[in-house]
Amino acid sequence: MDELERRARLEALFAEHAAAVRAYAWRRIGPEVADDTVSEVFVVACRRLEDVPADALPWLLACARRVLANQRRSARRRDALLDRLHEEPAPATAERPGGSGTLLTALASLRESDREVLLLVAWEGLDPARAAAALDCSRPAFAARLYRARRRLARALERAERGDSPRPTPTEAMR
Repeated sequence: MDELERRARLEALFAEHAAAVRAYAWRRIGPEVADDTVSEVFVVACRRLEDVPADALPWLLACARRVLANQRRSARRRDALLDRLHEEPAPATAERPGGSGTLLTALASLRESDREVLLLVAWEGLDPARAAAALDCSRPAFAARLYRARRRLARALERAERGDSPRPTPTEAMR
């Protein structure tokens, strides 16, 4: 089968069966992951197009069943890892004011976007230009985001050291 024939067959399979595969996944795992499952099923179908029989729906649903099983196994491994990490004793420095525990508490209280900006620079070691590329934004936009994230982290650290609520008030969150 040449490339054009492969593409036409895959597009026809997708047009005819994607909705059924999505419904199958949706009923088993929910709407939030159904589209990811459909994508993975058709990636497998693309790689193994020669193995897809003429009556493709049963083959695609069997593939979806295996994809869903892999997703469940991955989720169980991820959950088990998180459980083990929560059971790990905190380092001795975590109990000192201003120690890593306070920092982690302050970081956890930030929005995901602020944490990402800070961690790209601090933990991943990216310079601002490379971090901006990682976030697909301009260098000046990244610099402004980094500045604001550092200010929010400083306020969160102050709150954590005082023992206040780690979450910012609505007014602080808007700054």
